[in-house]
Amino acid sequence: MRFKRDRTGVICAVVVVAFFLIAALAPVISAVYGKDPYTLYGNNDPNLLDEFGYPSGANGGISPSHWFGVEPSLGRDVFMQLVYGMRMSLGISVAVTLLTVITGILIGVTAGYVGGRTDYFLSRVIDFLLAFPSQLTFVAFMPVVVALFVPPSDETPTYVRVCALIIVQWFLGWMGLARLLRGQVLSLREREFVEAAKITGASPWRIIRKELLPNVVTPVLVQSTYMLPLFVTSEAGLSFLGVGIVEPTPDWGRLFQAGAHYYENDPTFLLFPAVAMLIFVLCFNLLGDSVRDAFDPKSGR
Repeated sequence: MRFKRDRTGVICAVVVVAFFLIAALAPVISAVYGKDPYTLYGNNDPNLLDEFGYPSGANGGISPSHWFGVEPSLGRDVFMQLVYGMRMSLGISVAVTLLTVITGILIGVTAGYVGGRTDYFLSRVIDFLLAFPSQLTFVAFMPVVVALFVPPSDETPTYVRVCALIIVQWFLGWMGLARLLRGQVLSLREREFVEAAKITGASPWRIIRKELLPNVVTPVLVQSTYMLPLFVTSEAGLSFLGVGIVEPTPDWGRLFQAGAHYYENDPTFLLFPAVAMLIFVLCFNLLGDSVRDAFDPKSGR
């Protein structure tokens, strides 16, 4: 009820859900729209591109046939490139977020509840991993992780790159949540209801499952709404740098990479991916604020 009264949060939730629906229904949209992200429409219709390879129509070739125009040089449909690019980026980011949340809960709750040497060891591991500069480590580790699956002399399949992106981002993404939950559980385990559960003979697993986990749902939910857009931009950044998703697979970051070559003569090509990502990240961050305020009993709303 508190969340429903927050008009900004509700609007942002609708926008975020719309993004996920568009990404999930990309094949359906492609069938209805009559285009796909791979066909080189510039080769099929010589009127789409001029002699320099740029869209011959105004504003990047926007027309009833190509809603967001066509890609320079290749003549692919920009709208379908964006829809399938969102599908790829959001799919990877959701997988990373789920793995990160599960790992953060397991390690954070274990460290906070067990304490002692276990807490000391896990805390040092967290401190060690937090010392890595995340973006530089992502760039450096991606070729290493890919080489574990595919020899350098062979062409890397897309699913291997997707798995590598998930592994690399997960490896350095769970520590913040784990540290937060450790602090929460350290406080909760001294509370009366936990002591009462121990006196009644409840097992540690039952105490964690029935007493502790329900009390850390709010920070987990709030942190998840902040992490997912962060992983979206990280994945896009890796693809932009050429170590993530590569041609011809559609990806949000790869659209930015291509747009960096075309923006001087065709700024419209970069406009749609940039606006879409700006709206998504902004709405998801505002949604996280609204979720936090809705669950915070001290909030004045």
